[in-house]
Parts: sequence; C-alpha cells; structure tokens
Amino acid sequence: MTPPLQPFIAVVPARLASTRLPNKPLADIGGKPMVVRVAERARASGAQQVLVASDAQSVLDAAREHGFEAVLTRADHPSGTDRLAEVAEHFGWNDDLIVVNVQGDEPLIDPALICDVASHLAAHPECAIATAAHPITAADEIFSPNVVKVVLDAQGVALYFSRAPIPWARDAWQPHWSPGRLDLAAMPAPPAPATVYRHIGLYAYRAKFLRAYPTLAHSPIEQVEALEQLRAMWHGERIAVLVTDEAPAPGVDTPADLARVQALFRP
Repeated sequence: MTPPLQPFIAVVPARLASTRLPNKPLADIGGKPMVVRVAERARASGAQQVLVASDAQSVLDAAREHGFEAVLTRADHPSGTDRLAEVAEHFGWNDDLIVVNVQGDEPLIDPALICDVASHLAAHPECAIATAAHPITAADEIFSPNVVKVVLDAQGVALYFSRAPIPWARDAWQPHWSPGRLDLAAMPAPPAPATVYRHIGLYAYRAKFLRAYPTLAHSPIEQVEALEQLRAMWHGERIAVLVTDEAPAPGVDTPADLARVQALFRP
C-alpha cells in the first residue's frame, strides 16, 4: 500500500440504533464487535489516529476494550457527517487536517482505499471533500435507485450525484424506455464515451469544511435525492472523485448481510 500523501485521521461513526439491524455496531463478527472490525481496517490504512464516535456508551466501551480511542457524541445527528463535525469541533483540529469518514458498517472495507481517498484529497487543494467511484455496466445497477451514480468533469471533480441513471445514454436506452415501462433485459451497456460511475460511500474531508457543515442550510436537491453530499455542492463546495476499477466489498445493512460477513470469519 502506498503511504498517504499527508497524515490523516480516520473517524468511525457508529450509531447504535438501526431499524433493519438493531445494535449493529456491536454485532459479533469472528469474536469481535463489528465497530472494532471496521476500526481495525481503518488502522491498517496508515491513519495517524483512529477514533470511534458514537452516541452509545456500550459502543465506546467495546472500542476502548480493544485499544481504540472513542468519543461520545450527541444522539440527534441526522448523518455521519454531522457526527464527524461534532468531533472536529470538539478536538479543534487544524483547518487543513484531513479526516476520513469510515462508516461503521463496513467491516470488509479495503484499507488501501481509505488511504487512497485521503491522498486524493491531499492532491486536490481546491476541493473540500474527496470520495470514490467505480464504473458499472449492469442495467440492474444503473437503473436501481439504491445505487448512487456520479458524473465527473474533465478534472475528475463531481458535477452531480443522483439515484437516477446518469449520464442518460439517449440513443442506446431511449428505444427501451417509455413512461411506465423499463425493459432492463434489453438495455445495452452504456456506449463509449459515456461511463456510468457508481458512488462509493467513503469520504475524506478537510476539518475546516466539517466544522462549517452543520451551519449550511439544507438544499432542495439534497432533500429530493436523499443524498447529503449534495448539500455541500449546492453551497459551492467541490468534491474530488477517485475512480477505482473494482467495487468494494458490500457493507452490512441487514441480518442477511451480517450472516454473509460472519461466514467469512469462521475458521
């Protein structure tokens, strides 16, 4: 793994409440809580420091028991970014410090990807945020509202994120679509030069932006798409996107996801 371009801190936000998987951060994976598995991946990325941020004392205790620093945050944060903003304010980090949000339900995340996203932000001083994406060609992914897509400019900076299929390959797809009908089986792969990129939910931030984030008014596009990164773009912030060839391992959202990951850790 290439060393990071500059030191960075990894924060693992872990909210105890989950509608689909109660007590998710504490779910056992090979004898360790999931939040600890995630923190271990973050530590392997070369982060200068790894912090677990949670609204639950039980999660903090689990992290500390396994040697990780942990900080208590409010329970009313609407997103992981808001939780990181509280942590940044609490520690008074330098404006230029890079902070990576490693979601607490990603026990299989590649440490190299964490490092690469941090380095990508370091290499783009004009941006406040960096994230990642990978190309997709399967119609069921392109047209799924659960798969977030991103369109980039010539410098690899995000133009827009959406749950809709963007960019829309008019000539290739229009014959197979009409109001109320979508023939996925007939949809061809997006033709060149268009590429459809699936967004990977891993973010690196500058601490200055994190502290400002809670003061930014919610935006209409953020609310209609249910994508918090659009708030930053609405207010003029730029997001650098690292394009990787491979999709990351999926996270844990449901009991079935948890069972799949647990099976990987059995001897």
